[in-house]
Amino acid sequence: MAVAVDGARVLITGASSGIGWATAEALAAAGATVAVSARRARRLDDLVTGLPGRGHVALPADLADLDAAAAVAVAAWEALGHLDVVVHNAAIPKRRHVTALTPAEVEETMRLNYLAPVRVALVTLPRMLARGSGCQVFVSSLGGRLPIVNEAAYSGSKYALCGFAESMAVDLHASPVDVRLVLPGPIATEIWDQPGNDPPLYDGPLEPPSLVADAIVAAIEGDAFEVYAPDMKGVVEWKTSDPDAYIAGVAAMARPAEATP
Repeated sequence: MAVAVDGARVLITGASSGIGWATAEALAAAGATVAVSARRARRLDDLVTGLPGRGHVALPADLADLDAAAAVAVAAWEALGHLDVVVHNAAIPKRRHVTALTPAEVEETMRLNYLAPVRVALVTLPRMLARGSGCQVFVSSLGGRLPIVNEAAYSGSKYALCGFAESMAVDLHASPVDVRLVLPGPIATEIWDQPGNDPPLYDGPLEPPSLVADAIVAAIEGDAFEVYAPDMKGVVEWKTSDPDAYIAGVAAMARPAEATP
């Protein structure tokens, strides 16, 4: 049974900017009480102060520390009394050609983008099952369905998150806990200009974070497992139908950019 957002108690990770910030605003505007987590404490305080409603909580933490991620989940549950929804949104980019990637960079990306949401989910799931309701929302990426040039570490982490969410949905299909997978496309967030990353090759239009926030709200109250924002499912279906052609095509488009001095 879908969770009603009005009156829901929600934990949102990665909430100090972009999609997480917009999702906190959208959920609070719809009547939810939110606990928000990210590394930047001042940004979280500013977010909570400006949200409509009462009882919102800021829980600053580095979720790449998996014990800290588990502690945030417990703290959010205790601060709000329980959690109806967890929005697993925290993530980092890792734009690096696969020949230049280090094992440490891959592990760093996997910790925050995959292992942290898994840890938070495994902490909150038993409590939701005991309460008899809940919703786990995993914010992956179009890069969790399509390979991205120079983003093997990032895409790998997001593919892993998609696989975990899908199998979790199968395991919980007859349970009172819903699982939702949200796949943002190119969105105007800080992910494009993070230090320590190669410049992105994509230079096309970017959608506002509010588009994804609205999709998350709709996913919580809806009954579909998978939601694209914007809707680029057709591209994924094409890639799935002929992966060799897709990989060759993307590689060919990248070559002129890679060859530019």
